[in-house]
Amino acid sequence: MDLYEYQGKDLFRRVGIPVSAGRLATTPEEARTAAEELGGPVVVKAQVLTGGRGKAGGVKLADDPADAEAKARDILGLDIRGHVVHTLWIEKASDIEREYYLSITFDRGAKKPLFMFTTQGGVEIEQVAEENPDALVRLHVDPLAGFQPWVARRLVYGGGVEDPSEQKQIAAIVERLYRAFVEFDAMLCEINPLIVTPEGEVKALDSKFTVDDSGLFRHPDIAEWRDPTAADPIETFAREKHVTYVKLDGDVGVLANGAGLGMSTVDVVAHAGGRPANFCDLGGGGSAEGVVDALEVITRDEQVRSIFFNIFGGITRCDEVARGILAALERLDMSRYPIVVRLDGTNAEEGRRILADAGREDIHPEATMLDGARRAVELAGAAA
Repeated sequence: MDLYEYQGKDLFRRVGIPVSAGRLATTPEEARTAAEELGGPVVVKAQVLTGGRGKAGGVKLADDPADAEAKARDILGLDIRGHVVHTLWIEKASDIEREYYLSITFDRGAKKPLFMFTTQGGVEIEQVAEENPDALVRLHVDPLAGFQPWVARRLVYGGGVEDPSEQKQIAAIVERLYRAFVEFDAMLCEINPLIVTPEGEVKALDSKFTVDDSGLFRHPDIAEWRDPTAADPIETFAREKHVTYVKLDGDVGVLANGAGLGMSTVDVVAHAGGRPANFCDLGGGGSAEGVVDALEVITRDEQVRSIFFNIFGGITRCDEVARGILAALERLDMSRYPIVVRLDGTNAEEGRRILADAGREDIHPEATMLDGARRAVELAGAAA
């Protein structure tokens, strides 16, 4: 679950990472009141779950409360990469002497938390990694050993921070960021930029914070922060149906029994020259109810032109899945979708026979994953 900037900063504040004072606002009048309470120049920041706010005009400096109200009026309702601005974070403006970058994320390849630090902050980290990779310090943390003080020192010295006061402050923030990463079950904690003020104070000017959905049961207060209006409506519907679903941008609806097979199916559809519309995991069973729920989710995507069931019968029997598919189709109007079904494994031949005997012209059984993907791509193209 991605958090808004103000939410991430709340978590930063809990672990002792310095952040600027701020207030929430949902109207221009509230922005004016917030600016009056904070005093002095403020920054009006759009709260959206995407990057590129500054370039899109979603971050503006306001000199006084009246200016804050005007800037808020300009930003509210702005569409930033498909996200409409409904909430603003009014933050006390900070003078900036230097900008750094600091983050910790989970490196799935190494199966360890990964720190990244550079003195070239304020720009996209991908740009730094491409144009000046030597300026970016990467350091894994052994999760069994936990955080050790030498980790912070290596980041600070490796990044080339020379001022002793800055070194000490950044080292403390590194340790606290690791604490936030572990304590809140995060997948990403990013500060860009981590600024140094002319007075020498180091603090987080921004926050990008992603919490592992699987850990939210341990953090009911954070779970309550989820904004259903910001999420994709189909993914929200899938969550209500307890369907594991991720929307993509193609036209071939994908449904498989198992996460690994689902990811492989997405890949093979692309290999066959098509564009998968989603990732959808039916799970270990093949009940009619489960198939109905999954199809109701998939067909909410107006881009879908064909549907590809990719079923491997290990524990699940293919004949049961075939009956589940047919029972589901009796309950749903699927006439506009050609359906390709690949069955392999336990009772696969019987499953294919059940589908063939049903006499439905909209069902196309296939024996292999690649043949199924090719047929689904072909049918999607014909239906476009």
